[in-house]
Amino acid sequence: MLTSSDPALFLYPEELADFCVEAGARRSVRAMSWDALAAEPFDPAAALPEASPDEIGYLQYSSGSTRFPHGVAVTHRALLHNLRGHALGLQMEDSDRVVSWLPWYHDMGLVGCFLSPVANQISTDYMKTEDFARRPLAWLDLVSRNPGTTLSYSPTFGYDICARRMSSQIKASERFDLSRWRIAGNGADMIRPDVMQAFVDAFADAGFKASAFCPSYGLAEATLAVSLMPPGEGIRLELVEESQLSGAAAEDGEDRPKRYRAIVNCGRALEGMEIEIRDGEGNILPDREIGKVWTRGQSLMVGYYRDPEATDACMKDDWLDTGDMGYLSGGYIFIVGRAKDMIIINGRNHWPQDIEWAVEQLPGFKSGDIAAFAITGPSGEEQPAVLVHCRVSDLQERSRLKDDIKERVRAIIGMSPVVELIPPRSLPRTSSGKLSRTKARNLYLSGEIVPLDIAA
Repeated sequence: MLTSSDPALFLYPEELADFCVEAGARRSVRAMSWDALAAEPFDPAAALPEASPDEIGYLQYSSGSTRFPHGVAVTHRALLHNLRGHALGLQMEDSDRVVSWLPWYHDMGLVGCFLSPVANQISTDYMKTEDFARRPLAWLDLVSRNPGTTLSYSPTFGYDICARRMSSQIKASERFDLSRWRIAGNGADMIRPDVMQAFVDAFADAGFKASAFCPSYGLAEATLAVSLMPPGEGIRLELVEESQLSGAAAEDGEDRPKRYRAIVNCGRALEGMEIEIRDGEGNILPDREIGKVWTRGQSLMVGYYRDPEATDACMKDDWLDTGDMGYLSGGYIFIVGRAKDMIIINGRNHWPQDIEWAVEQLPGFKSGDIAAFAITGPSGEEQPAVLVHCRVSDLQERSRLKDDIKERVRAIIGMSPVVELIPPRSLPRTSSGKLSRTKARNLYLSGEIVPLDIAA
């Protein structure tokens, strides 16, 4: 990032001094701690630099879930446009207060929970991300102590961790009061309806209302938000048949049980933003047809910083190819997956999250334990591969577990996958906590992820 952004000054917190000083020296960039900057002499009468609306305000480095992070160039105009749309979409009230544990280096934390409260003059309570990781229920303690209404966001895994941490021996109402949680935002990754229902089940006793959930869709290339669910509508689902998701229509008269996946409604486009669904040739698709998600509006980046080739690859005539697949239904956007993650075998599309979620249903697994992707087999054909965190030490039990996983995946996609059991915490994640399937595949093929032994 230092090479890409070419900064005049590299600022860092004191606890990262050793790492940052060395990094700055390697790139010949002046590095200074925040404390040292505060001690620097300055002229209070000096004129502040003036910036025009279309100058770059900051670079937001994408999380890199499918490639090396790029510097997304966000102008002052784009930022203010998105902040305004965010405030209008959430119907902000005088009683609102933000509670956040999200890191500021991620767009949801920076724009949604730092710059938005500043722009809209909303008080905020922050807790360190590492404190949330150690004591996730402290997040809900902060929400409970807020006497007003709360706006607070998390990716799906944050709600999952809290629901899992609640003991069945303790009533949620004995510790929490979540009755004033007005906006429980959800985004940054695929939204899992089963996880969100588990959160409702765990905390309804404490006054949490399912209607507080506010699914959204966005990406750094659009500053933050592209769509928001109108407040009070909660999580709404549509069941989509497998053949639609795979791109292969069922044959006439085919007698087979139908399988469906619940797709979460991610709301309507922000004011000033437009969304289109297009096929591979760029043609606009009608409602409920799955294709590439394109968006346009003043919130879009001007491009990837000093990378015109990457910019031209995703921006055409003021429209951004998001790289996501989805469909529109009655003005609402539904996201079904990431185009680059799609597993294509024998002309059929298989979504990796469908495979991962199916394996998670086996005992002993949790969200983030599985990564699915395609590899090239010995005879040159594409085949699915599944890497699974394994906490079992007995070799015979591992062998049985591997067979169970193969059967579960075969039931989903109709073919036998390559299954590898790997040590816990082996799967790579991005800076925002998302699974990086591309990196997992590369690490597996290079031999850096080493499978565990099983019984012969």
